[in-house]
Amino acid sequence: MKAEFAVIAFNCPHEETKKHGRDRNGNQRFRCKTCGTTFIEERAKPIGDMRIDIDRAVMAINLLLEGMSIRATERITGLHRDTIDDLILVVGENCERFHHDAVVGVPVNDVQIDELWSFVGCKAKTADRKGYKDERGDSWTYIAIERDTKLILAHHVGNRNTMATDRFLKKVRRAVDDTQRYQVTTDGFAAYQYGVPFALGSNIDFGQLIKQYAAQQEETRYSPATIILSEKVPQFGNPDHNRICTSHVERANLTVRMQLRRFTRLTNAHSKSLAHHVAMQAIFFAWYNFCRKHETLKTTPAVASGCAVAPWNLRELLDSAANSDL
Repeated sequence: MKAEFAVIAFNCPHEETKKHGRDRNGNQRFRCKTCGTTFIEERAKPIGDMRIDIDRAVMAINLLLEGMSIRATERITGLHRDTIDDLILVVGENCERFHHDAVVGVPVNDVQIDELWSFVGCKAKTADRKGYKDERGDSWTYIAIERDTKLILAHHVGNRNTMATDRFLKKVRRAVDDTQRYQVTTDGFAAYQYGVPFALGSNIDFGQLIKQYAAQQEETRYSPATIILSEKVPQFGNPDHNRICTSHVERANLTVRMQLRRFTRLTNAHSKSLAHHVAMQAIFFAWYNFCRKHETLKTTPAVASGCAVAPWNLRELLDSAANSDL
């Protein structure tokens, strides 16, 4: 699907037009065949006002989405790391706005929800010990995925608490078609027990997969704690017991860790800025839905869910994201 751009015709109600050269800035001009009114195509630049080559910018974003660090991307593209940082913020803001507008009222059958841990600057214990009062410390990414189409319906970056959970669930409610009944599965996080029915309404079947571990994650340090017991607990409505599962969203969590270098454990490639942490995730989830073909689907989640008619390339995504509010 090619990106569509708004065309502004001043006081001209007619539809038949022809190309009429370009203006001094290189924008395509058009002329109405009926009344002779001339106008230009209004089109935002994919990377804003940044003065870098668009092909190098697309390459840099592609490398970041394939698990490379900022400095490795700098060495390959020749772009300075500060320029890459600025590029992430510009494209991330566009992608967040685009995804918010593009994934709305999607028909769903089975939604799975989970949280993914990371940190910004340093971990929470270090931030507390050093008395940091800024945004450094642990960060959690909430993810909601549709089981059949693999579409990431919504995500939210914040703390793992009731307030962040409520904000995330409001995003999920906006993303899904709540006129039909669907099933929701979460992990055992207590905020979901009452938050999910309250935020998503009565037209859901809700169950939780509650896992018990042999030790706390802090004690195991470098490897996940061993699961000793898992229990499927219906919480609301009449959920299908066999479909109370979080395997698909947990697999999506793995994809995030594999594709985004800042989520890789035991390295110094972690995020140093919350703004960049949020922006890079906005780029990733838009790219995941609209550009990245899923192996089991043989197409993108956006196509499988009806949000797009064909897979996009990254350049098309950046164009559409930049022009999503026109």
